[in-house]
Amino acid sequence: MARLLPWLDQRAPDVLCLQETKLADDAFIELLGGELAARGYELALHGEVQRNGVAILSRVGLHDVVRGIPGGPGFPHAEARAVSATCAGVRVHSVYVPNGREPDSEHYRYKLAWLSALREQLREGPDAAMVCGDVNVAPADIDVFDPAAYVGQTHVTPLERRALAELMELGLSDVVRERWPHERVFTYWDYRAGMFHRDLGMRIDLVLASEPVARRVAAAWVDRHARKGKGPSDHAPVIVDLDDAPDGDIGPVVPPPSAPAARGRPVTLPQAS
Repeated sequence: MARLLPWLDQRAPDVLCLQETKLADDAFIELLGGELAARGYELALHGEVQRNGVAILSRVGLHDVVRGIPGGPGFPHAEARAVSATCAGVRVHSVYVPNGREPDSEHYRYKLAWLSALREQLREGPDAAMVCGDVNVAPADIDVFDPAAYVGQTHVTPLERRALAELMELGLSDVVRERWPHERVFTYWDYRAGMFHRDLGMRIDLVLASEPVARRVAAAWVDRHARKGKGPSDHAPVIVDLDDAPDGDIGPVVPPPSAPAARGRPVTLPQAS
């Protein structure tokens, strides 16, 4: 709450997608319901105790809420990893894709099956749609600080990237990368080993938009300021403005990165140390 509410007051998004809330729905409402209602937000929640959890907050309408992916896989039971609703005529999906843990593991296969199920859900949906959230896949080598550091890790394997590409083949655009095709843009930095301050990150939080929505994009960027300070998330918010951009198109990182691209000695990921 100490981070979320001031950020909402600063950025004032019409629609906000949250992932990894780690709260059952009644606990979420008890904790935040009053504060969010006072700011004009309706809630679409799909949570569970201590794990996963997704939400959509909207000030522009919230209709036809679907919790989860109909017919989607579980591990072994269905998890709270997706919620969708129609907001101002756009079908918005807030997703928290399974991590995958280790290549070729059971959880990795679950991740691929989950992405396939999401694709089928989107295929049946309306033309105006957005997928927003932590997809736990870096689409290309440009989306990690050093591809060599991720050899043997999840998030970058050919099968994961292919599953994401198949999702996008439905006609979805990666609006941040389209806006900043060559820039160093990350959304996630491990808490350990000073990864944020060295700007050794990944871009795994995406906003994917169908053509009717993508052509309305006025700005798309990563609010890196929100990753600074006391008690932040290890992810930074991705902001996309449709039609108007009240903050201006101020770039993928705010302010510029703390460090340039890594040079010299190879960097070892904290989880591989």
